[in-house]
Amino acid sequence: MPEIRSVPEPGQTLNTGDKEAVPRQAASVILLRGGAETLEVLLVKRTEKAKFMAGVWVFPGGGVDAHEGEGDAAHRRAAVRELVEEAGVTLADAAGSELVKFSQWITPAEVKIRFDTHFFLASMPAGQEVVIDGEECVDHGWFSPQAALDAHTGGQILLVFPTIKHLEQLAPFATADELLAYAAGRTVQPVQPRVVMTGETARVVLPGEPGYDD
Repeated sequence: MPEIRSVPEPGQTLNTGDKEAVPRQAASVILLRGGAETLEVLLVKRTEKAKFMAGVWVFPGGGVDAHEGEGDAAHRRAAVRELVEEAGVTLADAAGSELVKFSQWITPAEVKIRFDTHFFLASMPAGQEVVIDGEECVDHGWFSPQAALDAHTGGQILLVFPTIKHLEQLAPFATADELLAYAAGRTVQPVQPRVVMTGETARVVLPGEPGYDD
C-alpha cells in the first residue's frame, strides 16, 4: 500500500478559508557527494526558532527573489544563492548551468503556506566544506538516502513529506554519478499532492494513489 502520512506537519497548516493560496516560487538543491563510489546527500537542520518548518531537516533551498526573474533561469539562480546562504557552498556558475533538474513539487492546494519548488541535483565542489550560518540553519549532515530515512524513522532527525518522498526516489541509486546520469535525460513533470479528509483525519496522497481523484 502506498505510504500516506498525516498532516499537518511543521509548516503545513491547513487552509480553512475559501481562497486558495498562490504558491510562492522556490528552489532547492540536492547536493551530492560520492562520485562513482557511493551516494550521499546533504541535509541541513532548520532552527527550532523558525516560524516555518522549525527543527526540520531539509535540502538547502528557499524562495525565488523578485530580482532573480522568472522561469527556469530564476529557479537556478535562486538555488545557487540558497546553497551559499544555507550551506556555504559556492557552485562554479552563479547562473546554475551545472544544476540538473530533478523534480518540481507544488504544495497541496489545501495547505495555507504553499510553494512551487524546483529541485536540482549538484555535485559537491572539490575543495569546499559545508559551513552553515548558525541562524537559519543550525546543523547539517551527509547521509545516504536510506540512512536519512532510517534516522527519521528512529527519531534522530525530523523530515517532512516532500523530503521523505525524494529520499525514497534517490535510495535505489548506488552512486552519485549513476543518479546524475539518470536525471540528465529525464523530463520533469510537476507533482502536486492532495490533502484528503477522512472524518477529522487529514492525509497526504500523491497522484495515482488511492483517494487522489475522489
